[in-house]
Amino acid sequence: MFDKIKQLSKETVIYGISNIVGRFFNFILVPFYSNVFARGDFGEFSLVYAYLSFLNVAFIYGMDASFMKYTSVSVGEEKKTTFSTAWLTVLITSTFFCLLLLGYHDSLREVFKLDLQYNNIVFYVILILFLDTIALIPFADLRLENKPVKFALIKTGNILINLSLNIILILGYGYGIEAIFISNLAASLFSILMLTPEIIKKLQLKISKPALRRLLKFALPYLPGSLAAMFVQVIDVPIIEMLAGKETLGLYRANYKLGIFIMLFVSMFNYAWQPFFLNNAKEKNAKEIFSKVFTLFLIVLSLVWVVLTLFTEDIAKIEFHSGMYILGENYHEGLIIIPIILLAYVFYGMYSIFTAGIYIQEKTKYFPIVTGAGAVVNVIANFILVPQIGIMGGAIATLMSYVVMAAGLYYFSQKCYRIDYEYAKVGKLIALILIVIVSYYYLHYIGILNLTIKFLILFGFLSSFIVLKIISFSELKPLLKKLNIKR
Repeated sequence: MFDKIKQLSKETVIYGISNIVGRFFNFILVPFYSNVFARGDFGEFSLVYAYLSFLNVAFIYGMDASFMKYTSVSVGEEKKTTFSTAWLTVLITSTFFCLLLLGYHDSLREVFKLDLQYNNIVFYVILILFLDTIALIPFADLRLENKPVKFALIKTGNILINLSLNIILILGYGYGIEAIFISNLAASLFSILMLTPEIIKKLQLKISKPALRRLLKFALPYLPGSLAAMFVQVIDVPIIEMLAGKETLGLYRANYKLGIFIMLFVSMFNYAWQPFFLNNAKEKNAKEIFSKVFTLFLIVLSLVWVVLTLFTEDIAKIEFHSGMYILGENYHEGLIIIPIILLAYVFYGMYSIFTAGIYIQEKTKYFPIVTGAGAVVNVIANFILVPQIGIMGGAIATLMSYVVMAAGLYYFSQKCYRIDYEYAKVGKLIALILIVIVSYYYLHYIGILNLTIKFLILFGFLSSFIVLKIISFSELKPLLKKLNIKR
């Protein structure tokens, strides 16, 4: 079992390097934007990217997940057939969708609520959609072929191009938010060019009807769930813009993005987790492995969460240049939402773990139910809370939706693929997290949450792992030996 977990750990680290580097450079853009753009401008491009994220999911319509599912059980030439059918189908449909959007570009600009001066952004968005969509299948293939290094290099190159062009165009040439989309387009073009050799190597210029039927049978039921999941992630953006305006939206999204580090950890884990559980589902002790992975994952995730919750505000207020901060001073009042956003992503991490049983048993029909419930909760909570408590309402709505999604997917996953998790340890971890977040906001409210108290909270949290026997020395010893970790 530990050998399997060791494999997952290594691949998580490799995928994580590209994600850490990439998200770190993307994180640099947050303070950069917050120091050069007004809140309204930040809200402007945030709104466009919210719609772009939703369109990305619609353009791929679950075909990447379906491709991974069936390629993982294919052999020989069948792998090429599956790849070719999936990629060519996505290429054709993406071309059609993009031409359709081009024909209605004026209407699209109105949906994005862009001024006429930003008309070109609509064309950039359509091209980004096309390039990013046709890159998804080749990226998924790299993961299944256990080529995390190549995957990481391409992703890192993409981010470096994006970051460099943002800085050059905005600081060097005085571009406004249009520079963000030009940079993204160039980075997307780089990715597809780097993936072209992989595409050519696997591509057969034909679409297999049996393969297509099988792919669509899995993909299309997956689509409503994916749309609902993305709906959960971005629906707060247009709602907050509608209820409070672009300036408040800019304040919200700038601080929301500081919660990205938990999302980063979950994302880098997911890159390795999905092919891992698909490739190991037939192992005799698969369920035992998955149970142990969940416990270890939640332990690490909770540690990352508590550190970020306690110290992100202090880091964000660091002045690195005269009048310039890690997060622009004009955005500091929104820092209060960060622990809530971080906690929301902890529950998203749990949701990600619970996808294993749904994928393995091909019960994708449950995804729309679970994510749909999360989306409904998000919308209702946003409309109720945002008018009452502003951006904190948006953060709480996000947390509520991810709690509902994690609980819902756990229920359905256990129904079709029961796993006996280490409930005692998991329960203790969740209890510790809740104690920390309640303490954080209470101490913040009464004005005594200083660095000394934060370090005491961190020490107490870590000590509780031993006191509550969440981690025992007897358990750590063989694990460290198996993972070849030098103490």
